[in-house]
Amino acid sequence: MRNWILPEYISDVLPAEARQIESMRRSMLDLFSLYGYEQVEPPLVEYVESLLTQQDAALDLKTFKLVDELSGRQMGLRADITPQVARIDSHILNRQGVTRLCYTGSVLCTRPDGLLSTRQPRQIGAEIYGCADLAADVEIIELMFASLAQAGVSDMTLEVGHIGLFNAIADAADWQGELRQSAFNALKQKDVPTLKTLAASLAPELQQGLLALASSYGDLSVLAQARAQLPALPEIAAALDGLQQLHAALTARGITVRFDLAELPGSYYHTGLVFNAYAKGFTNAVARGGRYDSVGEKFGRSRPATGFSIDLRGLTSVPFPGKKAAVLAPKGEDAALLDAIRALRAQGEIVIVDLGVVQSEVHADRALQQKEGVWQVINL
Repeated sequence: MRNWILPEYISDVLPAEARQIESMRRSMLDLFSLYGYEQVEPPLVEYVESLLTQQDAALDLKTFKLVDELSGRQMGLRADITPQVARIDSHILNRQGVTRLCYTGSVLCTRPDGLLSTRQPRQIGAEIYGCADLAADVEIIELMFASLAQAGVSDMTLEVGHIGLFNAIADAADWQGELRQSAFNALKQKDVPTLKTLAASLAPELQQGLLALASSYGDLSVLAQARAQLPALPEIAAALDGLQQLHAALTARGITVRFDLAELPGSYYHTGLVFNAYAKGFTNAVARGGRYDSVGEKFGRSRPATGFSIDLRGLTSVPFPGKKAAVLAPKGEDAALLDAIRALRAQGEIVIVDLGVVQSEVHADRALQQKEGVWQVINL
């Protein structure tokens, strides 16, 4: 048997990539703390019903399930950390007012998001609970862009949508169940022929509005076109007003914004604004996020929430500095030698002890040698 063969879309993380991922993880967590975010660490596995919010069929399909031999109950390996953080906010912390939380960890999915994706992303993210104001969304997006820039990502664009636009039309059409889901999927895929078929029996203004969403992509002018083409519903007007205010706030922060009003999330817990960050050199979004105001409802405390997540493994194509050159030290028990090695490591130097065999993958440009009874670093 080839015991070293891994499952499809599952791979090892080798030293150079692991070093880059860990460097990004540390620097992003440090950045999150400067914005006031507190780190939480949910478990990798828990009872499946707490991992799936709002009867989320898409997340259900992505979740590996197993039976807990202690309780006999079904458990799941998390495919998304956001529902877990919502549980912590609503049921464990139970704070009043605004709570800023961040997290990092591996998730495991039954299927990849794309041909070049992994089934085990290394997720990192930040979330704000308890604030429905647009200022929370602006802060989250600003932090997301700062995190990506810190990881070396450049030439970024934000693509923004709003699930409330589709929901307003679907509610006005009284679409429920399978019909609503079919329309949701068709709009997400910009499948205009299917949308036309599904909307054939609707009132003209609803039919026109649904089809208009599929082609509403571009700069700020898209919002003006949407106001003219979408039905005059209060929910639609409020969503478009919010998008216009968001554009102004983000433009003031130097963030380039484009709109895709057919952009719909893969998970059902989103309730309003949704956004993806794209960057030159990447085929897929480098970060995703949005608003999910009812995600904690299942845990008995529904609170406004907004946040983003990044797959650190997806960023490893960004140029990263090579490993720092090391100091090669001889092996031995001489007290002065051991003190010299400890002192160099305390100063941040990489010190490799020569074990008398070939040093694989080690780049040493200096050596620790004894001269006149004193251990000194010399150039090689």
